Amino acid sequence: MAYTRDGRRWRLGTRTEVDWIAAGTVTGHSITSAIPPVYEAYATFHEPVDQGGGVVLQERALVRKLMGHSPGLPWWLGYLDTGAHDTVFGDAPKVSLYADWSYVLVEAGPEQALTWRTGHLRSAAGALPDLFFPADRSWLVSALWDDTWTCLGGSAALVRALQADPLVAARPVRLSEPARPPGAVQE
Repeated sequence: MAYTRDGRRWRLGTRTEVDWIAAGTVTGHSITSAIPPVYEAYATFHEPVDQGGGVVLQERALVRKLMGHSPGLPWWLGYLDTGAHDTVFGDAPKVSLYADWSYVLVEAGPEQALTWRTGHLRSAAGALPDLFFPADRSWLVSALWDDTWTCLGGSAALVRALQADPLVAARPVRLSEPARPPGAVQE
């Protein structure tokens, strides 16, 4: 199934594209509540306190790093349907993940991840999808509905790059640790 936006047709995802996430995540406080335990390394990061330009700069820095770890591949973009936030294709069929949350899943890319939406759960200035990963699944970014941080799984090199970037300032997390960053609030 496909939907049109920006003069192009975009393929919608189905349960098939996210079964690997559903099968590998468990309810709880560890990183595996958002990211399956299939990656070499894991991290979390907060959005900057500055809810204006800082969020935009952080999102662009994150996407630049992610593009370097999946060059040329399409990305699956997942927009959580909260009833209050833009899902990009509002009437599109949805897939269920985590605690039966509904996501619109679209095959697109980094440019669309940065531009299709304005405002998300964590920031009115943010644009990124709530869930996204490249076609080869080499990394996964997921921000759960009730968390104020974002979780990531990928290569150790990717996590080190995101940790070293002052705009992202990712914090490495081991599978056995709580995912909540120090000082973060869980709603």
